[in-house]
Order: sequence, then C-alpha cells, then structure tokens
Amino acid sequence: MAAGPRLAHNGGLQNEVTGSVNEVRGWKYAVLWLLAALLRVWGRTLRFEADAETLARLTKSDEPAAIVIWHNRLFLSAEIFRRYRFRRRVFGLVSASKDGAWLAAFYRMIGLTPVRGSSSNFGREAGKALIEVMRAGHDIGITPDGPRGPLYEVEPGVLVVTRRNNAPMILVGAEFGPAKRLGSWDRFYIPWPFTRIKMRCTVLPAKNADGTKLGAAEVRAALRAINPDR
Repeated sequence: MAAGPRLAHNGGLQNEVTGSVNEVRGWKYAVLWLLAALLRVWGRTLRFEADAETLARLTKSDEPAAIVIWHNRLFLSAEIFRRYRFRRRVFGLVSASKDGAWLAAFYRMIGLTPVRGSSSNFGREAGKALIEVMRAGHDIGITPDGPRGPLYEVEPGVLVVTRRNNAPMILVGAEFGPAKRLGSWDRFYIPWPFTRIKMRCTVLPAKNADGTKLGAAEVRAALRAINPDR
C-alpha cells in the first residue's frame, strides 16, 4: 500500500511509497517520451481564445484550487496548465495499476505531478494525500467523470477534497473548432493542429453562500454550461 505524498521538513512534497506501485521503464518510457514531445508541439499550435473575465478566472492563483475538466477534454490539459496555471504546481490522481503507470509517467513528462491511487482502500489513502497536497498550497486536477464514466456525470466523492480544505473549484470549459471525436465511452476530443479553442471558465466555492455544501448536481450543471458539444 502506498501512502502518497507527504509533507517534507522543508515544507515541500515528497513521495512516500511502501509496497509496490507500477512504474514504466525502458523502451516503454522512450515511447511515452516521444508521445509527450509530440503533444507539447501539437498543443502549441492550438489557438486558444479567452476573454478578459475568462482569463482572470483561469489564472486565479491567490489560493490552492481544484482544476475540474471533463475527461474528454484532457488532451488540452497540459497546454491549459502551461498557458494559464504556470505559476502553480498541479497534482492529479492516477491509478496504481499497470495502466495507470503509463499515465503517471506521461503526466510527469508534460509537467503534472501524479498521486497514485485507486477506488479501493488505497484510493482513500490517495484522497488523504490530495488533501495534504492542497494544504501544502498546491492545486489538484480532477476529471469528475473519469476514468470510466458515465459521461458527464460528477461522482460525489470528487468533492470531498475541496470540502475538507474549503477550497474553490476552477471549472474549465472548451469549445472546439475542427476536432476528431473518438468512439470511446467519453467521446474523447482530439483537436486538429492549429484549431481554434474557445475557453470558458467558472469558479465555484466549496460551499454555497448560505453555508450549505455544494452538490454534485450543481457542479455538473455548471460544467455542462461551459462545455458545449457539437
């Protein structure tokens, strides 16, 4: 079992792992490196558009936040973080399985920091690690309908970390120009190079103005409003 990141004496974060967590090495790592390099080049060709209000929300950096994006828009995540969240370190939860090892390695290559976990007891440990990450002053990335769906549904469990830290959620929306949609469960978007991407963003507090908890249905409605599908 892994305990995930813990606070180091200098206030930073380090990974403390006991037991076995799958990692990618050798030729597989080389293949991922090439894919990550291609993604970085591809992402830089995309023409992002954001009005002043959207830009202010996307770059909000006065406190730790959860960056929330639908699973089918993950292709844009590295470029979104590079363009708008470069001042902050972003952590994302990744499965401890062999499949998750590929994604964890890929995350590191594109500038994100993985926290390994799952939906089992280990997942609860990873959830605690994400809470620590935010308390240490870092952002976390969440795909509320991932990794297997259902599409455009928000699992209530994804709100636990923000509630525990009373942290805001920065909901990210993207409207695509020409793009390929895969036949996967999430109808994953892959924009063609030089495609225009219209960005939208909403910031939600951890609690409503009357002190009640923000619900999964409210988060889903806000995400749907800023992520139109063609």
